[in-house]
Amino acid sequence: MANVMGSQVALVTGSATGIGRATALVLAQRGLAVAVNYSRSEKEARETLDLVKRHGGPAILCRCNIADEAKVRAMVHRCCEELGGLDVLVNNAGTTRFIDHADLEALTDEVWDEILGVNLMGTFYCCRAALPFLRERHGAIVNVTSIAGLQGDGSSIPYAASKAAGNCLTKSLARAFAPRVRVNAVAPGPVLTRWLADHQERIARYVQQTPMRQAATPEQVAEVIAFLALDASLVTGQVLIVDGGRTM
Repeated sequence: MANVMGSQVALVTGSATGIGRATALVLAQRGLAVAVNYSRSEKEARETLDLVKRHGGPAILCRCNIADEAKVRAMVHRCCEELGGLDVLVNNAGTTRFIDHADLEALTDEVWDEILGVNLMGTFYCCRAALPFLRERHGAIVNVTSIAGLQGDGSSIPYAASKAAGNCLTKSLARAFAPRVRVNAVAPGPVLTRWLADHQERIARYVQQTPMRQAATPEQVAEVIAFLALDASLVTGQVLIVDGGRTM
């Protein structure tokens, strides 16, 4: 498909706030057209859209719960039709529940289904739907996972398990999609977003164990996402940790 807008195109899921918004902005700054995706946070998503447009590039707003495969396929097709193709897919949308790891009885099927449905299946649905379009353009996928998926900690056991599966999915798809599409992941530690706004004590404990003595900002993670998506032309199947050196 020819790119009628004349620029590269990115779809960033979960880009109403946090890492997703920062990623949409850094990609727009680098000249990409951006499809801004959200599920519930419409006000914030429209703010992201306005910020992206200030950089002068084309942008569209896509409401879609990525756990719904049919809606994912429709979103990807709309992105390609309205923006002219697809070069970069950033799978940032995610969800969690804050549940003590010792509280196994709280891990109901509903909790597992919700978290795995978005964090694992939703990521897979987006990758599968985007593959034909990315393949045409030698595109790239970056999945946003977490060090929770490497260490088994984090907000809840299902969250950690979903991110571990996301890391493995990244490697599997990198093999399956090569050589025309690269697939990598970014695994941040705690990021200063609204998710952790009520968990300042947890962040403080983490920072004390981190060589760089800081938690990540969304912008710092977005820089790494942009690097993997646009610059690292021979890098695929990698999970790049962004946590200030705590995991080494």
